[in-house]
Amino acid sequence: MIDRIQGGTAIDHRGQIRFINDFDMSLVKRFYIIKNTDVELIRGWRAHFMEQRWFYVLSGKFAFDIVKIDDWNQPSSDLPVEKIILDNGENQLLHLSAGYGTALQALEPDSELLVFADYGIDNAQNDDYTYPLDYFINRKLT
Repeated sequence: MIDRIQGGTAIDHRGQIRFINDFDMSLVKRFYIIKNTDVELIRGWRAHFMEQRWFYVLSGKFAFDIVKIDDWNQPSSDLPVEKIILDNGENQLLHLSAGYGTALQALEPDSELLVFADYGIDNAQNDDYTYPLDYFINRKLT
């Protein structure tokens, strides 16, 4: 399942607060922040059989190509790929349930992406599937 959770912003004379009150963080075990070296770099393909992820753009903008893996030993290279753009100004959280692969690219310099995961780092070695960047022929990133 690919899902977007909409947040909001409260602004007053003290500044602003961005929030996503509908995000239930009870499943989250860890988080990390991704900042690509430049806007040319495409990070992917990485997929997870067990782990789900939530993505939140702290600054800038990111493009995601997302694929639902059909066979973990030998996925079809022509699977449909969905493209999603997340911009920090939209204040949205992207949720990917287990079973998806992603390739992502910063679209603006110094973009930062906050990623939440529902398994600890000790599980990473058991649930990390990577494929060459050109593996899925329907990839739409620039």
